[in-house]
Amino acid sequence: MTIIKTNIKPFLTVNNAIDAVDFYINAFGAVESKRYLLENNKISSAITIEGAEFYLSDEEPCDGNQTAIQANNTPIRIILETKNADKIFENALKYGALEICPITTEEDWRIGKLKDPFGHIWEIGFPF
Repeated sequence: MTIIKTNIKPFLTVNNAIDAVDFYINAFGAVESKRYLLENNKISSAITIEGAEFYLSDEEPCDGNQTAIQANNTPIRIILETKNADKIFENALKYGALEICPITTEEDWRIGKLKDPFGHIWEIGFPF
């Protein structure tokens, strides 16, 4: 009998998935584990950061799949819990992310907030 573990995996929609994959690899130390080629030089990928998996794809408005930059999308925040928070935060800024809140120590968290070049908000840190 196979035991199925429940997971939630974000699926980020961007306007240039090839550039987004490069950003997450350089800024967050991500690894692209799967790439699917779509029409018009678009892609869909599975990405991991320190073993945590998420997906990303180019926007496909005909399917209702639009980027976070679109005014009608509901914003979400992605929390990346990692002991490498300071290094990842610094790399993200180096590769084009915008700092929202600097990385600091608050009560029982070391955390900072930024917006990646594709419009997604990330809180990067770890609890004590």
